[in-house]
Amino acid sequence: MLEQNVIAKALPEHLRVAVLVPCYNEALTIGNVVLAFRQALPNASIHVYDNASSDNTAEVAAAAGAIVHHESRRGKGNVVRRMFGDIDADVFVMVDGDDTYEAAKAPLMVQKLVMENLDFVNGSRHTTIEEAYRPGHRFGNWLLTNLVTSIFGRHFTDMLSGYKVLSRRFVKSFPAMSTGFETETEIAVHALELRMPSAEVETEYKDRPPGSTSKLRTYSDGYRILMLILRLVKDERPFQFFGFVGFLAMVAGFVLSIPVIITYIETGLVPRMPTAVLSLGLVLLGVLCFFSGLILDMTTRTRREMKRLVYLATSPRA
Repeated sequence: MLEQNVIAKALPEHLRVAVLVPCYNEALTIGNVVLAFRQALPNASIHVYDNASSDNTAEVAAAAGAIVHHESRRGKGNVVRRMFGDIDADVFVMVDGDDTYEAAKAPLMVQKLVMENLDFVNGSRHTTIEEAYRPGHRFGNWLLTNLVTSIFGRHFTDMLSGYKVLSRRFVKSFPAMSTGFETETEIAVHALELRMPSAEVETEYKDRPPGSTSKLRTYSDGYRILMLILRLVKDERPFQFFGFVGFLAMVAGFVLSIPVIITYIETGLVPRMPTAVLSLGLVLLGVLCFFSGLILDMTTRTRREMKRLVYLATSPRA
């Protein structure tokens, strides 16, 4: 703790740090989160975004000293979009309000971002408490993280962590199109896609206190994240996506055409006309998918360049 306090005091005095905490029904934990980050980053402004909670999350956060905002549209992605649009600072610390993340690591993560001129520092969760990180969530995180990194680049080991430190350039250039928990995936892909300087810091991950329950639904949220990844592949890697679909269609078309071709060679007739038409249609579909992917890839490159220009045009300081 002493080391973290020294790091916090060593941060530039003019540096404006904002701690952003999205919350939904976290009255049991939000007070501890605000106090912990107030102690870790005494000069930071702490903003709690209440996502239409049915308990007294907002009142507890305000009593602990946080600046409370409200977002009526349910879903973490909607809250992130609102937070990134409303708040202006030099450095943004985003953390969940469930009191499972190590607030004492925040000064180190902020220092790493500032001193190494990074745009994104991801808090990689580490725990020996099985209840804190359920096996289903652990496996899903591993699977989705490896899927994303294999497509967009290997840089993160815990893509779905809710603990991140972001630069102003990152926050103000982030499109924030997601509505739910898949926003973490979108944030990671944004950093990978624009090749932003990024890093990871290992942080302790605690179990929730008694009475507090996770809002993450293993299967439904995992499905939404998987669908987001497929959409991102389609949007950001269209040639690979449509090329693969086209390849499958052409292979299927050629396989279906084999008995038709053999029969034609032997008899000079085409008795399986529906099969012949289907195989021809699949091959044509594959060719169309291939060229569509090629055209969309050129469009995506232009869009990526525009996103990069917006990122570069954003001032790194508020």
